[in-house]
Amino acid sequence: MSDDEAFEDTGTGTPLSKIACSFEELSEIVKSSLDSDYDLRLKPFCEACTLVSILFGCLGIAFKFAEMEYTAKVRGLTEAASTYDTLNRILDQDMQNETVKSPGSLSRNLRRVRQGLDLIRALFLNFLSSGDRSLKEAATTAYGDVCAPYHTWAVRTAVYAGMCALPTRQQLLLKLNETEETAEKEMKRYITAAAPIIQYIDKLYVKRNISLDW
Repeated sequence: MSDDEAFEDTGTGTPLSKIACSFEELSEIVKSSLDSDYDLRLKPFCEACTLVSILFGCLGIAFKFAEMEYTAKVRGLTEAASTYDTLNRILDQDMQNETVKSPGSLSRNLRRVRQGLDLIRALFLNFLSSGDRSLKEAATTAYGDVCAPYHTWAVRTAVYAGMCALPTRQQLLLKLNETEETAEKEMKRYITAAAPIIQYIDKLYVKRNISLDW
C-alpha cells in the first residue's frame, strides 16, 4: 500500500477517531524509518494535518490565532504538494534558496504545522492528566510550554486573555461527540501516534544543522 492509498479511508467515526486513525497510519510509516533516509510524502502528511483543524475550531477565541496560523500553513503545504512531493524536498529547496526561516517559506510553514501538532498533543496530555482538570488549565499549560516561547508579547497576551472563553470540559466533549471514556481512548491514540511524526520532522531540520528554537 502506498502512502497516498493509506489515507483514502479514515473511517466514519467522530472527529477524534478520524484524526487518531490518520495519524496512526502515518506514524506506522514513520516509525519504521526513523533510522533510515525515508522521505515522507507531503500529500498524505497534509491530509492528516488538515483533520486537526477542527480541534482548533472547537477551542474558540483563545486559540483563534493558532487556528488561523495552522490552517494557513497547512493550506500552503497542501498547495505545494503538486510541486514538492516530499518533506525533504521542501527543506532542500529552501536550503538552496537560503529561505528556510523566511516568512512564508514552506520550511517555516512546516515548522509551524509541527508546532500545532505538538500543541494538540500537549493539550491532550494535560486534559487526561486528571479527570477533573479544566480545559482552561490544560490549554494554558500546553500553550505556555509549546507556543508561547515563539510568540510575541501581544499574541501571548491575547491568547491568555482568551482562555476565559474556552468551553468547559463537558462542552468540548459534546462538540467532539465524545464521552470521557471515548475521548480518553482517542486522545491517547493521537498522543502516541503524533510523537514519532514530530520527532521525524525535527530530525529533518537537525540533520541540516538548522536549530529548532524558532
